[in-house]
Amino acid sequence: MYNELTKNDIKKMEDEIEYRKLVVRKEAIEAVKEARAQGDLSENFEYYAAKRDKNKNESRIRYLERMIKTARIISDNSREDEVGLYNTVDVYFEDEDETETYKVVTTVRGNSLKGLISTESPLGKALLGRHVGDRVHVQINERAGYDVVIKRIEKTEDDGSDALRSY
Repeated sequence: MYNELTKNDIKKMEDEIEYRKLVVRKEAIEAVKEARAQGDLSENFEYYAAKRDKNKNESRIRYLERMIKTARIISDNSREDEVGLYNTVDVYFEDEDETETYKVVTTVRGNSLKGLISTESPLGKALLGRHVGDRVHVQINERAGYDVVIKRIEKTEDDGSDALRSY
C-alpha cells in the first residue's frame, strides 16, 4: 500500500530525518557512551535506557525513509466549490441529527479525535471532490454505510498546524 502524501508532507519528513540524524543520533550515541562508562552493564539501567532511546530514533528514521520511498505524491489543490485536501468541512449526519466539523488531511496526519480525517478513511474518500449540499453515502464495509450532507466547505491551506504523527 502506498501512502498518499503531498510535497509538503515529504519535505517535513525529510526535515525530521535530517534533524534526527544530525542532532538526536549524536545525543543518543553520547548517552550510550556515558552510560557504558559507568561500569557493569548487567545492572546498568541507564545503559539500557540509552540504547532503547537510540534504537527508537533509528527506527523512526527508517520508518520515515520508508514512507518517503513508498509515497504516492498527491496534489493539495481543489476547485473552489469542492472538498479537497486540507479543507474544513461541516458534515450533517442524518441518522444522529448532528453536524460535525472535520479537516481532510493526508494519511500521516489523520487523527479522528482531533477532527482530522484521512483521505484514506471511508468518510474522507466519500467527501473528496463533493460540493456543498451534496448528499454523500459513506460505505464502511460491504454491509454497513450511512448518509451525510455537506453543509459548508472552508478552503484552507496546509499551514502545518496538524503536525505529522510521531511513532
